[in-house]
Amino acid sequence: MSAHQEKHRRLVLLGSTGSIGVNTLDVVSHLNASTRNGDGPDAPDYLRVVGLAAGRSAEKLIDQARAFKVPAVAVADPDAARRVAAALPNVKIYAGPDAAAQLVADSDATDVLAAMVGSAGLPATLEAARRGLRISLANKETLVAAGALVTPLVRRHGAILLPVDSEHSAIFQCLAGQPRSAVKRIVLTASGGPFRNTPKEQMDQATVEQALNHPTWAMGQKITIDSATMMNKALEIIEAHWLFDLPPQKIEVIIHPQSVAHSFVEYEDHSILAQLGPPDMRTPIQYALTYPHRLAGCSRSLDWPTLSKLEFHPPDRAKFRALQLAYEVIEAGGTAGAIFNAANEAAVAAFLARKIRFGQIVDLAAQALAAIPTRPAESLAMILEDDQRARDFVAERIG
Repeated sequence: MSAHQEKHRRLVLLGSTGSIGVNTLDVVSHLNASTRNGDGPDAPDYLRVVGLAAGRSAEKLIDQARAFKVPAVAVADPDAARRVAAALPNVKIYAGPDAAAQLVADSDATDVLAAMVGSAGLPATLEAARRGLRISLANKETLVAAGALVTPLVRRHGAILLPVDSEHSAIFQCLAGQPRSAVKRIVLTASGGPFRNTPKEQMDQATVEQALNHPTWAMGQKITIDSATMMNKALEIIEAHWLFDLPPQKIEVIIHPQSVAHSFVEYEDHSILAQLGPPDMRTPIQYALTYPHRLAGCSRSLDWPTLSKLEFHPPDRAKFRALQLAYEVIEAGGTAGAIFNAANEAAVAAFLARKIRFGQIVDLAAQALAAIPTRPAESLAMILEDDQRARDFVAERIG
């Protein structure tokens, strides 16, 4: 089936008001315009947006719902939901912590793009897997916390799981058509964040403003802080383990400040395949939404003459100790990922609220991982219980 024959697909976008959500809607607009082929403004869309989910950004959600003529929206915050309902009287409104999952369950979607920050999007993603939908996953915390639940559910119900993170999209593309037995290792590239060349003692005392000043990517606050601690790369190691069914010893990280090579795969014959492109999230978003096709993109092209030098350096694991913790989480299994992720989320929120120092973020995640017993991840309820235990642990330590 050609890309142009795939029209009439229907998308629910989870986390529409965040940076990934905004970029996704930009990609959808581009695809819908570029695939009409002169058929006129009334031609069917390549992707119709049938649902949007957000946390509390009511005004932005209202604007998006109107622009895309969306029939249903989900809002986690009850006060924000009331404002949305008043502004959109003809739109179905789902409200409360289960709103996104209810939206996915009730919609006629063929596709879900999961971009909600943190573990909040987990129930909705599990619902999409149960329905056998095509899931474009931009929320790495889903697999970190519940990979043991999500991946079997995807296989059982015939769902399709496509990575949106630029690094995992790169690996996915480089692995195409190759057996896992031929893979010697995958290497996730990392920009190194704002503190790549900062001494650890100075980094540990960094301000919120310094930590949010990312040298390469424009992202939301939480993922920008994760990049500064390299916790984002730790979470990506765990996510790669679940996405690509690879043991931890075959997953590595390298610092690449230019963020042009988004990751690469080394095969047993020592051949290396890499995916390159400018640091623009619209490229991996579009690839996930159009897979297995490649359509004209809306992101800029790579300017080859400007690439006089590409750097690659091993990460300082003593300074960025989150990386080693990722391997410990994989080895521990069970609910370790949920504990690790939730503790980091709570610590990042505390740092952004100026309650703790930057250097305490990873320390608190490590302490929670050591203090809270790991259990088999047999159900969503167990995962959410240990998620809450980790948050309570961090709150007590801060308090």
